[in-house]
Amino acid sequence: MTSPHRPSRRALLGALSLSALAAGDTARAAGCGPDRLGTSRVIPVSTAGGLRVGRKSYPRTLPLAPGEVLLTFDDGPHPGTTEPILAALASECVKATFFMIGRQAAAHPALARRVLAEGHTVGHHSNTHPMTLAQLPQAQAEADIEAGFAAVDRALYGSYSGRPRTPFFRFPGFGDSEPLNQGLAARRIGIFGADLWASDWNDMAPDAQLALVMRRLRQTRGGILLFHDTRPQTAAMLPAFLEAMRHEGYRAVNIVPA
Repeated sequence: MTSPHRPSRRALLGALSLSALAAGDTARAAGCGPDRLGTSRVIPVSTAGGLRVGRKSYPRTLPLAPGEVLLTFDDGPHPGTTEPILAALASECVKATFFMIGRQAAAHPALARRVLAEGHTVGHHSNTHPMTLAQLPQAQAEADIEAGFAAVDRALYGSYSGRPRTPFFRFPGFGDSEPLNQGLAARRIGIFGADLWASDWNDMAPDAQLALVMRRLRQTRGGILLFHDTRPQTAAMLPAFLEAMRHEGYRAVNIVPA
């Protein structure tokens, strides 16, 4: 029964453009003890009302507590690098969000389904990764976004209903435009930027990348963190990064549609 002084969960979701409700005190997988980082909570996110989060691009971010980190990976699935990234996440019992390119999911559907089967969230990152969608004619940009939704959903579920099953989208290169943003908002598709990134599009040694990411993480004290699961240096660095998160008291969280 809902208290007359406390709004229901449905009312909260209707009133807020996003909702961050803990799915439990902890979301650790069976067999994962305190010597693993784990996933501290899973956050249901409402995409109503034109959700745009990630302070590198937008005025606000997800309502994360200090020390909470949402791990996100772009551009996959990519054979040879996505698999060791999945292994590193599984070793630490961490769930992440993967923003997949449509043509990559279509080319590697078994790997795309493995990401989903291992409990990660799969969002969308266009079909061909134009740099950037904002520089294309409006109709062409919209068609590329739509083709990406269709390709990922077909790879994961075998069909596409006309709206992505997970309505989370990230613009390639963060190259959005107001007309594209409004079109996604009208379809209740949330837009995700980042609060910090690994700059792993630049070649660097794994230990240099680790030092860079940890320095940025200490500055922001958490947030939406961008990696690419296409990068060998990221795959090589990730086990040490997850261990460093654990030792320094950071907590991994993940997101799902509300």
